Amino acid sequence: MATTAELFEEPFVADEYIERLVWRTPGGGSRGGPEAFDPKRLLEEFVNHIQELQIMDERIQRKVEKLEQQCQKEAKEFAKKVQELQKSNQVAFQHFQELDEHISYVATKVCHLGDQLEGVNTPRQRAVEAQKLMKYFNEFLDGELKSDVFTNSEKIKEAADIIQKLHLIAQELPFDRFSEVKSKIASKYHDLECQLIQEFTSAQRRGEISRMREVAAVLLHFKGYSHCVDVYIKQCQESFVKDQLEECRKSDAEQYLKNLYDLYTRTTNLSSKLMEFNLGTDKQTFLSKLIKSIFISYLENYIEVETGYLKSRSAMILQRYYDSKNHQKRSIGTGGIQDLKERIRQRTNLPLGPSIDTHGETFLSQEVVVNLLQETKQAFERCHRLSDPSDLPRNAFRIFTILVEFLCIEHIDYALETGLAGIPSSDSKNANLYFLDVVHQANTIFHLFDKQFNDHLMPLISSSPKLSECLQKKKEIIEQMEMKLDTGIDRTLNCMIGQMKHILAAEQKKTDFKPEDENNVLIQYTNACVKVCAYVRKQVEKIKNSMDGKNVDTVLMELGVRFHRLIYEHLQQYSYSCMGGMLAICDVAEYRKCAKDFKIPLVLQLFDTLHALCNLLVVAPDNLKQVCSGEQLANLDKNILHSFVQLRADYRSARLARHFS
Repeated sequence: MATTAELFEEPFVADEYIERLVWRTPGGGSRGGPEAFDPKRLLEEFVNHIQELQIMDERIQRKVEKLEQQCQKEAKEFAKKVQELQKSNQVAFQHFQELDEHISYVATKVCHLGDQLEGVNTPRQRAVEAQKLMKYFNEFLDGELKSDVFTNSEKIKEAADIIQKLHLIAQELPFDRFSEVKSKIASKYHDLECQLIQEFTSAQRRGEISRMREVAAVLLHFKGYSHCVDVYIKQCQESFVKDQLEECRKSDAEQYLKNLYDLYTRTTNLSSKLMEFNLGTDKQTFLSKLIKSIFISYLENYIEVETGYLKSRSAMILQRYYDSKNHQKRSIGTGGIQDLKERIRQRTNLPLGPSIDTHGETFLSQEVVVNLLQETKQAFERCHRLSDPSDLPRNAFRIFTILVEFLCIEHIDYALETGLAGIPSSDSKNANLYFLDVVHQANTIFHLFDKQFNDHLMPLISSSPKLSECLQKKKEIIEQMEMKLDTGIDRTLNCMIGQMKHILAAEQKKTDFKPEDENNVLIQYTNACVKVCAYVRKQVEKIKNSMDGKNVDTVLMELGVRFHRLIYEHLQQYSYSCMGGMLAICDVAEYRKCAKDFKIPLVLQLFDTLHALCNLLVVAPDNLKQVCSGEQLANLDKNILHSFVQLRADYRSARLARHFS
């Protein structure tokens, strides 16, 4: 049986079960196995195994029947037990109902008794309270408050309750008989109300929330309860504003101004939103007074803090820039001597004082300018928000004067003075001309300065007398700057002409225009002409890049006129052979081509005329009168024509003199 049980495996499969049985039986294998297949032995094994299975089945069946009987017995016992519990539960439920009815009965009796007691006690309490109120009323009637509740400050809560009730009673009394006592009660009512509000404020400052809650509960029955709310809001705002501003008020002006501007802006924005609610007929005035009471101590001296900070910040920005250049600012004189020097320089165009080598540095920085303008812009914005409307134009003008002082005078004017001092004399050789770079940067800065004037200052002063004052100051500053720019440009042009003179003096040879071998001239124009034209083109390009608008044409016309005069006078220094005259014409043609870059009609016309004059150097004697009466030379003075004819190498021949006379 044990062997049979071992053949059972989960899950049970009949085919596998038979297969396992066959392999375990000797002679049950295939013919190819170690033992020969024995069908009889296998049959005998199957019969024995079937008998074992039958015996096993009977045994299991008996065990199942026994378990079923045991289960039925236990089920009957459990059902009986459940029935007994149900009966016990019904008994307990009946007892609970009886107890509930008894409790309800007792509660009804207690409530009835309580009502009876209250009906007796309430009139008694009212009578006692009325007696106390009559006692306190008599004290007001006699004019002397003796009760401890009125004299002891610690009993302010009880006193407030009594005075609030007396105040209601007094309102019902006739005025003619009780006017005095009504007045005393009203006065005490007002005093206690003020004391409670003061106590609420003190508790809020100490951070005692429970005391605040207690006092507010007492004030709830007073007319001035709304003042308690106002005090709470005001105190919250004052405490917050104080925390934000007091700490940095003396130590960090920049942060103080930023915090003040931010808090005031947020408060006014909140006020605008509150205007949408029903806060009474005069809500705008109420909110304005509330805001003013919070910020009044900070707004009174705002502009002093603003201007002080702006000055120190501007000075620091400039000093940091000059330190980065390792430059020690020179002292620019003021007063009578400096004014006299300036007038002499304007009238004579002479450099006063030694020339300074700036090594190409303009001492103008757009970064510095942007920083100064940004600081001033923020100052204008704060001024607009924090200044009283009546003080706004005056405060804005003070900020503008600081901008003028540090941007226009300390930075731009200093750079112009330094640039003027750095312009070499007109007879210097190989001079580096950096003043045009100063002009270029100054023009850019002027545009930025003018933009801020229009965008941020004008809206603040447009409707006040300060407008004309600001415009006049701006005009004076610009005129002063333009005068120095004009002086510097004029001296720079003189230096350019001086450089051209040095080139001509060094490169131009007398033999250029009177060669020894007239038949062996291979050049198209002289070396002096090439170098002068290259120099002029470079300077013209620099002028165009340094200026804008009509200023470019004005300066180029002045340079062109001086350039023409230089070449005219230069040509007057030489004697010309026929081939030399042709070379001079070629040079002037190249100068004229260079003059076209100016794009100034007058300059081109001058060189056209000069080119026509040079034709007098090579024209045949018989054609001189015809050329002189031509379109370009007909209107010239005869002395000018004669001076060019005299430059011809063959001028002294009788024939030439006769034809020209």
